[in-house]
Amino acid sequence: MKDKRPEWVPKNGGKEFTTKVMPGVKSNHDGLPSEHAIIKTKQVIKRNELTTEEYYQGIIEQDRIILARAITLVESNSEKHIMNAQELIKKILPHSGNSIRIGVTGVPGAGKSTLIETLGLNLIKKGHKVAVLAIDPSSSLSKGSILGDKTRMEMLSREQNCFIRPSPSGGALGGVTRKTRESILLCEAAGFDVIIIETVGVGQSEITVRSMVDFFLVVQISGAGDELQGIKKGIIEMADMIVINKADGDNVQKAKLAEAEFNQVLHYLTPATPGWHTNALACSAIKNVGIDEIWSNILLFKEQTQKNEYFAKRRKQQLLEWVHYMVEEFLLNSFYHNPKMKAMIPIIEKALYSGEKTATQAVTELLDAYKNENN
Repeated sequence: MKDKRPEWVPKNGGKEFTTKVMPGVKSNHDGLPSEHAIIKTKQVIKRNELTTEEYYQGIIEQDRIILARAITLVESNSEKHIMNAQELIKKILPHSGNSIRIGVTGVPGAGKSTLIETLGLNLIKKGHKVAVLAIDPSSSLSKGSILGDKTRMEMLSREQNCFIRPSPSGGALGGVTRKTRESILLCEAAGFDVIIIETVGVGQSEITVRSMVDFFLVVQISGAGDELQGIKKGIIEMADMIVINKADGDNVQKAKLAEAEFNQVLHYLTPATPGWHTNALACSAIKNVGIDEIWSNILLFKEQTQKNEYFAKRRKQQLLEWVHYMVEEFLLNSFYHNPKMKAMIPIIEKALYSGEKTATQAVTELLDAYKNENN
């Protein structure tokens, strides 16, 4: 292989700036690829394009590479991919639903990833298969996933019975991707019985996470001032459990105090799940202290909510919310991708900025134009 120096390489740049150039397809005397090379290339492309049946078989056979490709398929915005993805989702649907879905959120620096890794390793030792869908902060330039969670969960990512998928948030508030629900179904069909969804941090979109999980876990830390001011009341009201992490070293006493304070407050709040009492627990993810107690609480939650039938009821409600969400998403895409709207919006914006139109007038004109376009 030859080394090629791209134009953007700085003067005296080292080998780290070297790009390896692979040999290309051999051409005939006219400078065009030979017929044999074209056929061979088509065969490679064909092998790379999986059919719905190939995706289905790979997922059912618990092939993690096929699973990763299937999630990439459902995350795609391509019209062709969306159609293929929906065919796949319909086919794997009977094999989904056999898991406990856990949402994990919390203040930045609370140790969410460490907690998930320790919990995941413990569960794998108990014979479970764990999938982690980590909503990764998108790069502000490429909008792609920074892939930080695979770096932070290094030990867990090595486990055969674990699947970690960092998905780019695309800049969405709180980092909730619109295709996480489909990814959950794919992971369940691949045999993962514990699905953990980690969000970027505390924000408005945690409501969306709450709408797709069975158990909602909020991670908090002590020693950062007033513990009860460190997290929004709305998030506490959605929680099925609050964990005060980093209860180790000199911080044990503070963590225990925070645990008592949270439990006192939770006593007066309406539980997020009927028939379940939300409680707070101090733990240390790095020392693996209190992690088994968290899992015991999750199992107890599942048992109690299945007994009072709220477990199944919540999932049905979530399915209905999912339908409404997809309708809203379709209408938004239909509006903003409409050629007439694309041409009209800059004109309306200019009139709005200059004061020629009010916001209400702008909305009315845009919606009237859209209605007339679709009548």
